[in-house]
Amino acid sequence: MAKGNAPVIAVDGPGGSGKGTVTQMLAKKLGWHLLDSGALYRLTALAAIRQNVSLDDEAELVRVAASLDVAFEPTPEGEPAKVILAGEDVTSEIRTETCGNNASRIAVMQPVRDALLQRQRDFQQCPGLVADGRDMGTVVFPDATVKIFLTASAEERARRRFGQLKAAGVDVSIDALLEEIRVRDDRDMNRSAAPLKPADDAQVIDSTGLSIQEVLDRCMAAAGQA
Repeated sequence: MAKGNAPVIAVDGPGGSGKGTVTQMLAKKLGWHLLDSGALYRLTALAAIRQNVSLDDEAELVRVAASLDVAFEPTPEGEPAKVILAGEDVTSEIRTETCGNNASRIAVMQPVRDALLQRQRDFQQCPGLVADGRDMGTVVFPDATVKIFLTASAEERARRRFGQLKAAGVDVSIDALLEEIRVRDDRDMNRSAAPLKPADDAQVIDSTGLSIQEVLDRCMAAAGQA
């Protein structure tokens, strides 16, 4: 069992694979705590920009990361978890493509990752934790009770993101989204610090062509809770 005696379900995978939605649904179904680790990197990037800190200034980024005032609040099914930074709801702001790309840029810096590591582990509390990220099962919770690697084709993820942005009234090119996803995947999979990959003992679930309910069912089965 994971450190601290509280069980952990670690769900890793690339952006657009359905992790955010399915982890929130898992946490609600089980009555467990939720950690959106990717939000912490996005929050660090956003807080840094708000404080006029360069995304190349590693030392200052570490300071920003270590002093983040963040909280997650549950939302109705199908919506992203509400993210509160220093008392302000920044849920929409941190989900922009720009913020996502900025988060990916700083995530390659090992000192920044180290600063956020203990913050992430502090979310492990009873009755349990569902942790959403890219290195939950490999680095943050290597002794997690259950490890899931959720993936989908780049084309499928681009289509999903395109649909989300169009529904929000954002004019965007699906070709540009696909290129951004491919570039981010390459950067995340080939970085020296905690590259994106399944843990050796992770159960890999490909969500391409599946409904979110089908993905949830497979994750519940993987977690032994079906």
